Amino acid sequence: MGPMDSELIKEFQKRLEKKVRENEITVVQYWKERLDRLVAMKPEGIAPLKVEMKKLSDMMDTRIMTMKKG
Repeated sequence: MGPMDSELIKEFQKRLEKKVRENEITVVQYWKERLDRLVAMKPEGIAPLKVEMKKLSDMMDTRIMTMKKG
Protein backbone atom coordinates (compact mmCIF):
# COMPACT_ATOMS: atom_id res chain seq x y z
CA MET A 1 0.00 0.00 0.00
CA GLY A 2 1.49 3.28 -1.10
CA PRO A 3 1.25 6.79 0.33
CA MET A 4 -1.61 7.64 -2.06
CA ASP A 5 -3.64 4.70 -0.79
CA SER A 6 -3.07 5.77 2.80
CA GLU A 7 -4.17 9.34 2.03
CA LEU A 8 -7.22 8.05 0.19
CA ILE A 9 -8.20 5.85 3.14
CA LYS A 10 -7.76 8.75 5.59
CA GLU A 11 -9.91 11.00 3.40
CA PHE A 12 -12.58 8.33 3.11
CA GLN A 13 -12.60 7.79 6.90
CA LYS A 14 -12.86 11.54 7.45
CA ARG A 15 -15.86 11.81 5.09
CA LEU A 16 -17.51 8.75 6.61
CA GLU A 17 -17.11 10.10 10.16
CA LYS A 18 -18.57 13.45 9.07
CA LYS A 19 -21.57 11.74 7.45
CA VAL A 20 -22.16 9.53 10.51
CA ARG A 21 -22.01 12.60 12.77
CA GLU A 22 -24.48 14.49 10.52
CA ASN A 23 -26.86 11.51 10.54
CA GLU A 24 -26.66 11.23 14.31
CA ILE A 25 -27.46 14.93 14.70
CA THR A 26 -30.48 14.53 12.42
CA VAL A 27 -31.77 11.55 14.38
CA VAL A 28 -31.32 13.24 17.76
CA GLN A 29 -33.03 16.39 16.47
CA TYR A 30 -36.02 14.36 15.28
CA TRP A 31 -36.51 12.59 18.60
CA LYS A 32 -35.96 15.83 20.52
CA GLU A 33 -38.73 17.47 18.49
CA ARG A 34 -41.04 14.55 19.28
CA LEU A 35 -40.19 14.79 22.98
CA ASP A 36 -40.63 18.58 22.97
CA ARG A 37 -44.15 18.10 21.57
CA LEU A 38 -44.86 15.71 24.41
CA VAL A 39 -43.55 18.18 26.98
CA ALA A 40 -45.66 20.98 25.47
CA MET A 41 -48.86 18.96 25.80
CA LYS A 42 -51.42 20.06 28.32
CA PRO A 43 -53.08 16.71 29.01
CA GLU A 44 -56.22 16.36 31.10
CA GLY A 45 -54.60 14.07 33.64
CA ILE A 46 -51.87 11.49 33.60
CA ALA A 47 -53.58 8.92 31.35
CA PRO A 48 -53.38 10.96 28.09
CA LEU A 49 -49.75 11.77 28.84
CA LYS A 50 -48.99 8.08 29.35
CA VAL A 51 -50.70 7.26 26.05
CA GLU A 52 -48.51 9.78 24.21
CA MET A 53 -45.38 8.51 25.97
CA LYS A 54 -46.30 4.95 24.94
CA LYS A 55 -46.74 6.09 21.32
CA LEU A 56 -43.30 7.70 21.37
CA SER A 57 -41.77 4.58 22.91
CA ASP A 58 -43.45 2.37 20.29
CA MET A 59 -42.13 4.61 17.51
CA MET A 60 -38.63 4.25 18.92
CA ASP A 61 -39.01 0.45 19.15
CA THR A 62 -40.18 0.30 15.55
CA ARG A 63 -37.26 2.44 14.42
CA ILE A 64 -34.76 0.27 16.30
CA MET A 65 -36.16 -2.91 14.75
CA THR A 66 -36.08 -1.33 11.29
CA MET A 67 -32.45 -0.27 11.74
CA LYS A 68 -31.43 -3.73 12.99
CA LYS A 69 -33.00 -5.37 9.93
CA GLY A 70 -31.16 -3.03 7.56
